[in-house]
Amino acid sequence: MEVVVGEPTRVQTLAEKNPTQVPPEYIQAPENRPQIKIPTTADDTSSTVPVIDLFGFDPDHWGDVRRELGQACKEWGAFQVTNHGVPIHLLHRMRSVGLSFFKDSPMSHKLSYACPPGSAASEGYGSRMLVSTSNDTVLDWRDYFDHHTLPLSRRNPSRWPDFPPNYREVVVEYSDCMKALAQKLLAFMSESLGLPSSCIEDAVGDFYQNITVSYYPPCPQPELTLGLQSHSDMGAITLLIQDDVGGLQVLKDGEWVMVQPLSDAIVVILADQTEIITNGNYRSAQHRAIANANKARLSVATFHDPAKTMKISPASALVTESFPPRYCQTVYGEYVSSWYTKGPEGKRNIDALML
Repeated sequence: MEVVVGEPTRVQTLAEKNPTQVPPEYIQAPENRPQIKIPTTADDTSSTVPVIDLFGFDPDHWGDVRRELGQACKEWGAFQVTNHGVPIHLLHRMRSVGLSFFKDSPMSHKLSYACPPGSAASEGYGSRMLVSTSNDTVLDWRDYFDHHTLPLSRRNPSRWPDFPPNYREVVVEYSDCMKALAQKLLAFMSESLGLPSSCIEDAVGDFYQNITVSYYPPCPQPELTLGLQSHSDMGAITLLIQDDVGGLQVLKDGEWVMVQPLSDAIVVILADQTEIITNGNYRSAQHRAIANANKARLSVATFHDPAKTMKISPASALVTESFPPRYCQTVYGEYVSSWYTKGPEGKRNIDALML
């Protein structure tokens, strides 16, 4: 996951050559390699993140939803939601246009949207996200397309694919629906801590939203590499949908737990700034994506972050003499720069801010 001068090799291009081995730059250190397990049953869900029914935000269920959500935020930092109010057909369409871009567009078309080499977090088609001066950075087994979608001043659909023809229209609609859901979830999180419903969102400020479609091609040696290395997200809240292949894992009590694919569900992942704002009452989720030997996998992650100039610190209502602040104040832009320069190294950058 580093940006290098010149056009990087695309993982999809490597995979289409049907290699028998993973190139050395994709091989993880032994301690970071996944333990690929064969499920004993097709529907083994004995260990997975919580699934919370939002009941379409019916007020009659708000008390139960807040309680379940608060428990999941405290114990996991990640959960899935159903009956979330986002049209199911829109989830399917978003997955469909994303997959079509990677599978049906010629490479020349994809490269016309390539991220500028040497630039971190650029909008467009890419494979390597971090800026690093190290030649031994281990790369992820994935390609991606990153869209800058909010605020509206950043949204320029002409920089997004025009194939399939409805691609841009779908991304715009999906962006707006994800923002609305993120706002509702942050309100429930605030209320579950006894705070005003707007507390966390007010601390975050206007959302800077990115939508990243990730494509993980089949991998000849999935036990040696990762689709996406272990990390916690930098911002406030991430909303993710995935296909039926599976591969997203969340770290819980030292064990990697698979997030079982549910076609109508949305995965909610708490990010570092929400942990800071809640003064550690809620924890950001360390997660990763594993590769698959036989099938390509697709996911769509929607990140909701503060502006780079925002100063983030624990909410005053959650700081007391008996529960002092656990984190230093941070300027979000500086936090982001650190992440893109050093990389997550399989850890949570937020740990460096703990008092």
